[in-house]
Amino acid sequence: MTTLHDSAFLKAARGESVPHTPVWFMRQAGRSLPEYLKLREGIAMLDSCADPELIVEITLQPVRRYGVDAAIFFSDIVLPLKAVGVDLDIVPGVGPVVANPVRTLADVEAIPDLTADQIPYITAAVQGLVGELAGINGGTPLIGFAGAPFTVASYLVEGGPSKEHAKTKALMFGAPDVWDALMRKISGISAAFLETQVAAGASAVQLFDSWAGALTPGDYVRHVQPHSARVLEQVGKLGVPRIHFGVGTTNLLDLMGEAGADVVGVDWRTPLGRAIPMVGDRAVQGNLDPTLVFAPTDVMTARAAEVIEAGRAARGHIFNLGHGVIPSTNPDQLARLTEFVQSYPLG
Repeated sequence: MTTLHDSAFLKAARGESVPHTPVWFMRQAGRSLPEYLKLREGIAMLDSCADPELIVEITLQPVRRYGVDAAIFFSDIVLPLKAVGVDLDIVPGVGPVVANPVRTLADVEAIPDLTADQIPYITAAVQGLVGELAGINGGTPLIGFAGAPFTVASYLVEGGPSKEHAKTKALMFGAPDVWDALMRKISGISAAFLETQVAAGASAVQLFDSWAGALTPGDYVRHVQPHSARVLEQVGKLGVPRIHFGVGTTNLLDLMGEAGADVVGVDWRTPLGRAIPMVGDRAVQGNLDPTLVFAPTDVMTARAAEVIEAGRAARGHIFNLGHGVIPSTNPDQLARLTEFVQSYPLG
C-alpha cells in the first residue's frame, strides 16, 4: 500500500521518480458525466457549489469512474465572490454575470475580505473528501482550486465573460490605482479560499488563470504577476505543491512559473518540448488537445504517448488535457485514456 505522500501525483509535482505518469483531467468533476448531470438536475451551479454533500459526491464521481491519480475540488471560479456578498449569478449558456461591475475605488472597497467562517461548507466538503479519498487506491490526493486574480478581476470589471477584455484593460491602463486595489483585494480572497481548502486537508492547489493569455509579457509582469505571486506565496507557506495554469499563455509560461509555481500547466497550443525549457526547473502539467478524445482511440493514444515522451524531459510530468473536459466527451474514452497513460512504460 502506498501512502498519500507517496502518490504518483504528489511525487511528480515534487519532481521525484514515479511508478507511472500520473493523470487527472481539468473539469473531470462534472460536465460530461451522466451521473453528474442527473445529480445536478434542478440545482443551480452556485447552489451545488455550496452544498457539502453534493461537492463530495461530484468530486468523487470521476475518481470512481476513471481511477485518476488526483481529485479536483468541485467549485467555481466566482464562488468566493458570491461568498463575500458580490451580487452575481451563473447564467446557463452565458457564464458568470455580475450585477454591478467594478469601476471605482469605492466599488473595490465595498467588496469584503474572505474568511474561513464565511465558507463552512468548503471546510466540511474538503474534510469529507479527504476521508473518502484516503481509502481509494491507497490514498488519492485532493487538489484545491481557485481562480487567479486577473481572471476573477476580468469577470468583475466586464460584468461577465468577454473575448476582448476591453473594459478590463481600460481599467488596468487608465486607472492603475483602482486596478491595483482590485487585484490586491482578489488576491487576498483567492489566497483565503485556497488556504481554507488546504487547512481542511487538500494536498495540492491549482490557481487557474483562464484569461491571462490576453496579456503581453510586459503587461503581465507589471499588472498581474505580483498579485498571482502573492496568492502562491501565501499558499506555499502551507507546504503543498502549487499548480499554475493559464489558457493561451505560450508567451507567459516562464513568468507564470516565476510567480511561484511548483508545476506549470501548459495548454494544448504549446508542445511540451517547447514549454519545458521555458518553465525552468519545475514540473509541468498537460497537455493533450481536449478534442483528441473525439478521435479514434488509437489516434488519441498515439498522441498521448507523444505527450508522455515529451514530458520525460521535465523535472516532473503530470498528464492532463490542455484545458478542461469538453461537455460532449464520451466518458468511456476518458477511461481508455486514463488506463493508457497509467500503463505506459516509463522504464
